[in-house]
Amino acid sequence: MSRSLTDYLYAETKGASGAPLVFTFHGTGGDETQFHALASQLITDAHVVSPRGDVSEHGMNRFFRRIGEGVYDMDDLATRRDAMASFLRAKITETGAERVIALGYSNGTNIATAVALTHPEIFTDVIAMHPLIPWTPDAQPGLKDTRWLITAGERDPICPAPLTRDLLSYLRDQAADVSEHWHPGGHELVQSELAAIQSFLT
Repeated sequence: MSRSLTDYLYAETKGASGAPLVFTFHGTGGDETQFHALASQLITDAHVVSPRGDVSEHGMNRFFRRIGEGVYDMDDLATRRDAMASFLRAKITETGAERVIALGYSNGTNIATAVALTHPEIFTDVIAMHPLIPWTPDAQPGLKDTRWLITAGERDPICPAPLTRDLLSYLRDQAADVSEHWHPGGHELVQSELAAIQSFLT
């Protein structure tokens, strides 16, 4: 199943020729504005594209369906992952960008990570804030040398630290270039994560 560009609502900022392309992915209940301006602040002159999740959960935007907290509808995730990959590829072709960065939080990070695990050629860099990947991914040699920053809370009740560490171990086993940043709190985003992102991008 494929999905056309017009099936997503998205925000877009045109960047300079040759600049990186940043895709931002909001968390549950967010929208295309949640991180759009932040991406432009982090990388001046970047192309920025921010799709809105096309699933509604009790009125909250999401990128794929879930059965319960931390329990994903894996068939729906696979369908929407591949649809998102088609959208991303079209924007990469349109901009001609060579450096392609994903920046996502929570549900947004999970769709971006799912894309990267299956279509590793799409992103050169992934900034995954509070990911939750509650399955064991298949080996993916295409992740070799991709750059990852994972930020997380040690006491996150939604994205448990052991699962985050499992993802870190998996990515390192695939020979990805992985950095991590932890804060002592929970699922909230904190200032130190922004500092870690700035350092990662520069």
